[in-house]
Amino acid sequence: MSIAIGLGGWGDHDSIYPKSVKSNERLAHYSKHFHIVEIDSTFYAIQSAERIQKWIDETPPGFKFIVKAYQGMTGHQRGSIGIGNKREEMYAAFLAMLEPLIEHDRLAAVLFQYPPWFDCMTKHVMVLRATKQKMGDIPCALEFRHQSWWTDAMREKTLQFMCKEGWIHCVCDEPQAGEGSVPTIVEATSEQLTMVRLHGRNEAGWNDTGDEKWREVRYLYEYREDELLEWLPRLEKLQQQSEHVHVIFNNNSGGHAALNAKQMMVLLGQQTPEGKEPMGVMPEQPEQLELF
Repeated sequence: MSIAIGLGGWGDHDSIYPKSVKSNERLAHYSKHFHIVEIDSTFYAIQSAERIQKWIDETPPGFKFIVKAYQGMTGHQRGSIGIGNKREEMYAAFLAMLEPLIEHDRLAAVLFQYPPWFDCMTKHVMVLRATKQKMGDIPCALEFRHQSWWTDAMREKTLQFMCKEGWIHCVCDEPQAGEGSVPTIVEATSEQLTMVRLHGRNEAGWNDTGDEKWREVRYLYEYREDELLEWLPRLEKLQQQSEHVHVIFNNNSGGHAALNAKQMMVLLGQQTPEGKEPMGVMPEQPEQLELF
């Protein structure tokens, strides 16, 4: 049983890259720090198999990718989905993109993060069931953004549905700021994998205020030591329920994700993929080197 720590994307975490590292070298350097990464670019556009193969070639054999589902597959993109405007073509293109990752055993899971308006209704349950069928045996993680799935009345039913349909639970740490946020439900639905995504706890910035810069500050948060310590018993529980637990720090509006991820690795007694101390491979940036 293992716990792997990683970040949402690899391009924006300046604190782990020496100034000499070019943008096209960042993934290779990232893989010296962490065992996993979440690919966010696949949400905005289905990538070519050639680009996916390039990312595979730039990382060591044990490195894993969590691939975020394309926005047309989760309902974020309304109207035309841009790929022949047909859902079957969209899924075919997405599955073709995954083939190199599957072939080289580099795919950890596909993450389906549904929008805040995707609430607990029969029509949405049917969407989830149909989506999982389209994805076949590919491991798929599910993250809700509407509280209705996790009310006292629906919590056990939601977990049972996910178990039955083969969905991997993506446990969230995020602000409790109304129906567009979900509570932290520390329960696995897969014996193989559980995902955890830490979005920060910026309650004031979580919901859309209409400000054009809202998304830039939504994940503006630095976890304190006591808040990270809260996760140790939670991760231990999930580790008892799933063979693997993948933890992604997504609190990067202010550049805090990498440091918090390394702090969590220290608390767990982990080393980097190269067998080094997590804080020992940070570049010379004294203002960010303190552990807490």
